[in-house]
Amino acid sequence: MKPVIVVHGGAGTIFKDREEGYRTGVKRAALKGYNILKNGGSALEAVEEAVVVMEDDPHFNAGCGSVLNEKGDVEMDAIIMDGKNLASGAVSAARCIANPIKLARLVMEKTDHMLLTDRGASIFAKAQGIPEVPGEMLVTDRSRERWKANLKPESNPAVPQIDLGTVGAVAIDSDGSVACATSTGGLTNKLVGRVGDTACIGSGGYADDLVGATSTTGHGESIMKVVLARLVLHHMEQGMTPEEAADAALSYMKERVNGHGGVIVISKSGGWTAKFSTKQMSWAAVTDGQLQCGIYQGENQITTVEEALALLLN
Repeated sequence: MKPVIVVHGGAGTIFKDREEGYRTGVKRAALKGYNILKNGGSALEAVEEAVVVMEDDPHFNAGCGSVLNEKGDVEMDAIIMDGKNLASGAVSAARCIANPIKLARLVMEKTDHMLLTDRGASIFAKAQGIPEVPGEMLVTDRSRERWKANLKPESNPAVPQIDLGTVGAVAIDSDGSVACATSTGGLTNKLVGRVGDTACIGSGGYADDLVGATSTTGHGESIMKVVLARLVLHHMEQGMTPEEAADAALSYMKERVNGHGGVIVISKSGGWTAKFSTKQMSWAAVTDGQLQCGIYQGENQITTVEEALALLLN
């Protein structure tokens, strides 16, 4: 099996002056994951490390750069899933850690549980030796400005949000195993303790070696109502291609609950797609020595891995 990785940096609307930062961020993440795969690493390791790259990039709504809740604090959600045995780990309302995706993997591997939240997640993180970081280290000026703007009486933070990027990755390794990972800061000015789709298995992501893997992004409450990630794989089980399954699932979410979002999908045979019903979604994929990326509908910039690495290093 030829290894493949696909990543997304969130669906929504991206301000023009930030587009290149989003493209660069998803390229770096995809190349990081692909380098692991081409050297014999697992799909699970590849998606984790790809997401770490984006959690560390302040362009994205995950890790450093996460949006703020109504009290001005960062609360993050993350999930990771191994397609070999359907093992999964997740955290929600996580605070004061740089990379919630790493904590999600520890939940999967070090406990008999699948999801830890808030104070319990913090206690577990400390027990596992994950360093606590000051909450302010995760807050960017931009997130703070957005939070303040949404505190004004005339604002409506519930309207479709823009320029905010949940991150995710799916991959297949040389052994034919798939995995997914998703991480987010959630919705800006959300209620304290709000948990969206990301941490929920079958909504924020799903991976099964018998079918494939997907990671989702968009309006979390809509995604949860239709269990979007599992719905995509259900369509693939019925014989649809990744592209057909993604289109069908996103169309159903729009028609049924007026929800918008995006998905990245990989099949057990290595076929993949990146689809979205929002104005934009940053994404990148690497397969067979080629890197592809885009933000707009129909956009697909293609370079060789070597060319992409040279551009990023410069």
